[in-house]
Amino acid sequence: MAETADILTEKGQRVLLPERSAGCPMADMADRKSAENCMKLLEEKFGKGRILPITYVNSKAEVKAFCGKYGGTVVTSGNAPKILKWGLNSGKIVLFLPDQNLGRNTAVDLGVSLDEMALYNQLKDELYLNCPADKVKIVLWGGYCHVHHFITDETFFEAKKANEGYKVLLHPECRYDIVKEADGKGSTEFIINVVKGAPDGSKFLVGTEKNLVERIAHDNPGKEIKLLDSNSICRNMNKINTENLYETLCEIREGNFKRQVSVDDETAALAVLALDKMLELS
Repeated sequence: MAETADILTEKGQRVLLPERSAGCPMADMADRKSAENCMKLLEEKFGKGRILPITYVNSKAEVKAFCGKYGGTVVTSGNAPKILKWGLNSGKIVLFLPDQNLGRNTAVDLGVSLDEMALYNQLKDELYLNCPADKVKIVLWGGYCHVHHFITDETFFEAKKANEGYKVLLHPECRYDIVKEADGKGSTEFIINVVKGAPDGSKFLVGTEKNLVERIAHDNPGKEIKLLDSNSICRNMNKINTENLYETLCEIREGNFKRQVSVDDETAALAVLALDKMLELS
């Protein structure tokens, strides 16, 4: 996300990350080289110029640049339905990366069957088909957010059984087999708004990152909000704290920008094409 901010900065602006190791494990599951390898394999399978790459905003700048190079774009969990619909109506096969769950859940909502999806294993550079090649509408990259992906069926159904009367809300980064059983799914903004708009006394079981659920509970004291899975913690996000934020501000005052995040000009020029396309479609 810091890279994305740097891509969109104007001349003279700087982006700093208080803790440089606070990356995203899901974003690390896709890079430019593996994306190009995937494109080569897919074009050999489906034909040159037949693939439209779309990446989740939680991805590396070099992956956004890859999408820009091939006429693709970027999505957030909020605008994914609108933009993926554009991609599916383009006459091309969508390559959705790096989060397979967001891609799968959104595509199902848009009427794509599981049998019309393929999965690309970036570790083995292999493509797995569920149907004849001419029936494939979307290829899902084999990445995932560990916070959401590892909410298991067992955890989901046990929590649901133990909390009767609670509505279950899940983030679309969760796996399809539990998302389809939830009372609602959507982006962080969606979850916040559903809880906010509910009457006092409402009960929610929320499957997303622990700190967000605690914040929602704090902001809605008249409602009962519980975290679905106590293991839903992003330790990387938690690396940003008041101490290293304060240190960063002190360094800025001293003219020290050692925590600056910079994207090279070539990568930024291609990535901004994908980001601009997202803004245009939104």
